Amino acid sequence: MLLISRYIIKELILPFIYSLMIIVLMLFINFFLRAIDRFLGKGLSVVTIFEYLFLNLAWIVALAVPMAVLIATLMAFGRMSEDNEINAMRASGISFTSILKPALIFGVIICLTLTYFNNYILPEMNFYARLLQGDIHKKRPGLEIEPGHFINSIPDYSMIIRKDNNGMMEDVRIFSKENQEIQTSIYSLTGELEMLDDAIVLMLYDGEIHELDLNNYKSYRRINFKQHKIIIPADDMMLARRDTSNRSDREMTVPMMLNKKANYNKRSERVQTRIGRAFNKVIGDSIVPVSMDDALLQMGNYRTEMLNKDITPVEQRRQERKLKSLERQMNNEYRLIQNYQKSQNKYAVEIHKKFSLPIACILFVLVGAPLGTLTRKGGFMVAISMGFGFFLIYYIFLIGGEELADRNRVSPFIGMWAPNFLLLIAGIYLTLNTVRDRASIQFNWPWKKKSMENNNDSK
Repeated sequence: MLLISRYIIKELILPFIYSLMIIVLMLFINFFLRAIDRFLGKGLSVVTIFEYLFLNLAWIVALAVPMAVLIATLMAFGRMSEDNEINAMRASGISFTSILKPALIFGVIICLTLTYFNNYILPEMNFYARLLQGDIHKKRPGLEIEPGHFINSIPDYSMIIRKDNNGMMEDVRIFSKENQEIQTSIYSLTGELEMLDDAIVLMLYDGEIHELDLNNYKSYRRINFKQHKIIIPADDMMLARRDTSNRSDREMTVPMMLNKKANYNKRSERVQTRIGRAFNKVIGDSIVPVSMDDALLQMGNYRTEMLNKDITPVEQRRQERKLKSLERQMNNEYRLIQNYQKSQNKYAVEIHKKFSLPIACILFVLVGAPLGTLTRKGGFMVAISMGFGFFLIYYIFLIGGEELADRNRVSPFIGMWAPNFLLLIAGIYLTLNTVRDRASIQFNWPWKKKSMENNNDSK
């Protein structure tokens, strides 16, 4: 039995590696085509571009691993069933559940590895990828001088030249940009440009400077020069790398998110304490309403009691002002509690997601093994077609559950684990069908149907 277990796991490893490489490549090409505009024309080094692409590989791998497990399981069990190896094992007295155990062990190993990856490696790579993306976005494009076109990438200036003669610019015109008190125009016959680490140096020869005070148009100055140097600070033309402690939910480990949830819970408790004090001060009731509707109901009952009391009109107006002030405060306080609850849900959703997606690897084995056995097709195209179909349905439910949980429509647990429960039901159903020796599932593929029709016509 140990030999068979090793054989089955070996049959799963190579298809898993091939599937993972192909899926990662497909997703990476799609990401690269969408992201290429972010660093084109920025003058980035090749190392920076590769670093940006490498950091974004993390979420691609996290998404691709469960799909690769499903496709590998379909391929391995489909191939073994097609070659009657499954039937031979069962004829030797080995039950299908025993055949399934090595595959489940393989799924558990992938699950544990992906859980560690999602909790410790993925958040760090997502964090540094976001920082690098922001730094790239803020970086000014490098200076590309094209004669006859305005160059607007120089801070505070626009420049145009007539000709570039091996680094010696001819007929150079420079204009100061808007929002400056003095409008400056510079003209020179020739000029040279030098890029330093933190500045741009323009050396101009044989020209003139025109300065106009925009606050006083009578103030005009003209300066002729033989040589004029302009030094422009340009720190933002170099890629400035930042570091910050602010992280989003997808850039945090589980302990970080649990601390965030506890912090929001403490804030909610402080708001509820304020609500209790405000109600006790105005109404005399220290019971905290559970919602805004409950608070309005209590304030309405107090109004009714106040009308039935024998109080002066002045006192009645004073109490009414207090109630209106209390209503405005309650509206703000309960809106704040609702925002805190949404933030807690956001972190709770991400915590559940870090475990639900790896657990799906085990469930995909539970679905893929009997499905591959019943279809008796171990080809890559058949496996990838069914694999993409199942994973697409799963991912739609996962994204839908995440969206509903973020909006506080369902609990984070239900939102993130409902797709896994559906997979578990499908896996148990298919496994029972296989254990009971039900008939194999037949797919009438278009090319197969056409081939059968041609054979019948020839007969």
